[in-house]
Amino acid sequence: MSARILVVDDVEVNVKLLDAKLSAEYFDVMTATSGADALRLCAVETPDLILLDVMMPQMDGFEVCRRLKADPRTTDVPVVMVTALSDASDRLRGLEAGADDFLSKPVNDIALFARVRSLVRLRRMMEELRIREDVCGRFAFGEAGGGVRDDGCKGHIMLVDDNPYTSARMAEDLAPIADEFIRTTSTAEAASCLDARIELVVMSLALSQDDPLRLVSKWRANEQTRQVPILLVADESELPRLAKGLDLGANDYILRPIERNELSARARTQIRRKRMQDRLSDNYQRSLSMALTDPLTGLYNRRYVNAHLEEALDPVSPGGFAVLMFDIDWFKQVNDTYGHPAGDEVLREVAVRTLRSVRNFDLVARYGGEEFLVLMPETGMRNAYMVAERLRLAIAEQLFHLSGNDKDITVTISVGAAIAREGDTSALLVKRVDEALYAAKNDGRNRTVCIPPADTADEEASEEI
Repeated sequence: MSARILVVDDVEVNVKLLDAKLSAEYFDVMTATSGADALRLCAVETPDLILLDVMMPQMDGFEVCRRLKADPRTTDVPVVMVTALSDASDRLRGLEAGADDFLSKPVNDIALFARVRSLVRLRRMMEELRIREDVCGRFAFGEAGGGVRDDGCKGHIMLVDDNPYTSARMAEDLAPIADEFIRTTSTAEAASCLDARIELVVMSLALSQDDPLRLVSKWRANEQTRQVPILLVADESELPRLAKGLDLGANDYILRPIERNELSARARTQIRRKRMQDRLSDNYQRSLSMALTDPLTGLYNRRYVNAHLEEALDPVSPGGFAVLMFDIDWFKQVNDTYGHPAGDEVLREVAVRTLRSVRNFDLVARYGGEEFLVLMPETGMRNAYMVAERLRLAIAEQLFHLSGNDKDITVTISVGAAIAREGDTSALLVKRVDEALYAAKNDGRNRTVCIPPADTADEEASEEI
């Protein structure tokens, strides 16, 4: 996962060390040697994550963090404070200033990369939701919806811990911020108790009979539980497992011995973030259903995708941005032979199979008639070709059943793929992918054509595609 990381430290050797470590993992690194320089740089080029030293002259990391969180342009940028301070009161002070986490010097590589990837993933998701909400706001009717409920961030919390002593202590620590509190002792019990009301799961990594990471993986693979915040509790010796947990989708962690105020601060942060995420999602869904979806397939329509594409290309992500355009081969014959209701069934089923073939944050639209568009952030040409072929086979290899017809029919699609270039407008990118689609149809249909060809892309296939 590519991302732009800002490293802020007044000691040059520390900057160089973090720069080398992050660059080796293919992150794009920016550097600043003072708080003032960091604020000026963020005003010009917003990073995806900030690694911020605490002890700096003139303006310390706490003040820099407060200013970043007070600026609408950077309020959502994750901040990880890097410090030699180990006192719990210092960590709490940082969390209250808006920091997302602390890393202690010397920085542990496992903790560093796990935290960076986890927070960048969260940043990407929130950024995508905000883009969609902003685009929908252009077409909104009336008020966008209510704000985040603010009741001191008391929430519905589930605790998963089979140690009676530590469970009782954490329950006591979390009680002041819990509207409702559920204590469970196993992953099976936790899975059975989880419902839409739960706003935070606090889970021990030291369950005696279960592997909590399997539950993290299972919940993140399920659409209904994918967005539930998970806070892991572990010993410092369990850092490798914590890193795995963050890679699987856990949101945060706290190390034993647990300090009450730090636990409360981290829990409040996750509950507040969950409510913000829910608000963005609800507002987006409301306005989308009013103006920006195709009523037949439920996909985005052309008006929305054109506006979204302009936002997504400003600027082009360093991780790449791919667009697929496909249409149904010989679709007119389906309508002429079986009738327009049958054609509508085919369009709906194509939409369903497309959504199953792409990632949950890829955008799928019905562009017009039997033509569809897929926007794929953080994707290069080789991966775009892989997805296009997976989609093409998902359509072609399974027959389509039409209501009122005894015989199932074969449907195929032709796919064009293109990658965004620096300076592209939405019109230029769509024109290029349309040329690729036209070439696929002229080349015999039921095939994928890329511009440029996929085998010229200088990249490796991503395991997330």
